[in-house]
Amino acid sequence: MAVDEGLAEWVAEACAPLGAISRKRMFGGAALYCDGLAFAILAFDALWFKADAESDAAWDAIGAERFAVTRDGGKVQSINYRRAPDDVYDDADAMRDWAGLAIAASRRAPVKMRKT
Repeated sequence: MAVDEGLAEWVAEACAPLGAISRKRMFGGAALYCDGLAFAILAFDALWFKADAESDAAWDAIGAERFAVTRDGGKVQSINYRRAPDDVYDDADAMRDWAGLAIAASRRAPVKMRKT
């Protein structure tokens, strides 16, 4: 799976007012960061925003699908990222609104300690 370069550039451009946007390749997709905090992923030709218990109601209200992958053996693995609504693909204000919600979820997430 290749990263949609146009989409990656659009997210970076639209979200620039929120902070420094960067990305890292990840499992055939990419993780997107704002000021070093992971807030979105690009995978399966779509944009997925980080969510948490506090923001889930907003995502549920628009019917945003949870990110899930079916592994070998049929096991489904899900992480709390939600599919971006269609309007973010052509509306910078909508992109920033939803990205802001995802960045807030990322700020609330517990800090993972690195193994030494």
